[in-house]
Amino acid sequence: MSCMPSPNRSTSLRLRLLTLLCSAITVAAWADAPKPGFDCSHASGDIETLICSDPELAALDHKMDGVFNRAAAKNTGAGLKALTASQRSWIKGRNDCWKAQDKAQCATESYNVRMVELQITNALVEVPPAVTFVCNGDESVPLFATFYNELDPPAAVFTYGEDQTIAMAARTGSGSKYTAENMAFWEHQGEASVDWYGTKLTCKPRR
Repeated sequence: MSCMPSPNRSTSLRLRLLTLLCSAITVAAWADAPKPGFDCSHASGDIETLICSDPELAALDHKMDGVFNRAAAKNTGAGLKALTASQRSWIKGRNDCWKAQDKAQCATESYNVRMVELQITNALVEVPPAVTFVCNGDESVPLFATFYNELDPPAAVFTYGEDQTIAMAARTGSGSKYTAENMAFWEHQGEASVDWYGTKLTCKPRR
């Protein structure tokens, strides 16, 4: 609905009615908008300010609040203290997204990865069996992939050698694709192309 008056509705009464209607719609939309898990009146820094003004980021923060509370309920004593400290550390890292060229994308990725991490490490999600891939024909250093397709959004944990990363599902025309910073996994017709932090791998499931 446009809130701009049409030329044939120029009477003062119609203008006042239209202004009141538009104001009511705006107030209703604002009331229904997602709210972050923190008090926006105390927001500080570019990222917290952005979260309070971006409905998608606000919804992610609200979702994060719920995931963290569920994780906290699984812990007591030293475990709860460690979880709280790690969450504070994550918030600091999320707020560093002010340095990113696309601040909203950086914050979105930070939220998604952290929520996956919290759910896995605090047994909030069932761990599916890992798939073992042999890359570049080298059986001595397999790539392990655990796909959490029931998460929203879907994610996967990849382990190669001594390194491990969480990657989020990405749109692709065919097959399945997961991406993280400086890492990409694309599986198509039984073969996976992997960019592991600059190392190119061609991987197939171990038989």
